[in-house]
Amino acid sequence: MTRRLALATALAATIATPAFSEEVVVFAAASLKNALDAVAADFQAATGNTVTISYAGSNQLAKQIIEGAPADIFISAAVNWMDEVEKAGLVVPDTREDLLGNTLVLVAHGKDAASVEIGEGFDLKTLLGDGKLSMAMVDSVPAGQYGKESLEKLGIWPTVEGSVAQSENVRAALALVSSGEAPYGIVYASDAVADENVTVVGTFPNDSHKPIVYPATLLTGAADEADKAFFEALSADSADAKFTEQGFAILN
Repeated sequence: MTRRLALATALAATIATPAFSEEVVVFAAASLKNALDAVAADFQAATGNTVTISYAGSNQLAKQIIEGAPADIFISAAVNWMDEVEKAGLVVPDTREDLLGNTLVLVAHGKDAASVEIGEGFDLKTLLGDGKLSMAMVDSVPAGQYGKESLEKLGIWPTVEGSVAQSENVRAALALVSSGEAPYGIVYASDAVADENVTVVGTFPNDSHKPIVYPATLLTGAADEADKAFFEALSADSADAKFTEQGFAILN
């Protein structure tokens, strides 16, 4: 059975029994918020089921799942944190898939910032001046890890390490730039799309960091057809359109 047919079958079954609506609990990387909220709203309207989404850094979510937090679906912003959940035996076999991709960008506060060319030896320190470079936690949160990796490969990290302001997730890092508390930040392209108070001034070379991949899976706590139906809905054409609109690349 194809994924599209499976989706249609699951949705039909769910819609046919609205009196027995279920709650789908999703743990998802913070960068997914705008697009995934839209996908969930469509699913809820079509099925009568409730989708409850907890957004945070993938590291935090993975640890919570491993420690027993009740969740039906996990969407990580990095492969390594999904690997940890899988090693703990909490991934339903044959459901894990690479759902989305993303791009790493440098954003500036406001709409008038000049574009820059990001490459080896890029003088980011001079660009920052006395200001801070906003990033997600560089040793644990995927966006921060990708950012640090890229800065290291380009030979920039030693010059800006002391100017980095770290946040618990990428959306918190974005908020510092949006508010003007930090003049520049490193986030995903999808985050920049979601905030009209920032401008993308440069894109980090794809070969300067590991591929940005968002794996998704059903968790062993998933117990009803609504969980399976929403997981299938993540790969529907309508969901693809919403993810693309928010700056993601469709991998599956």
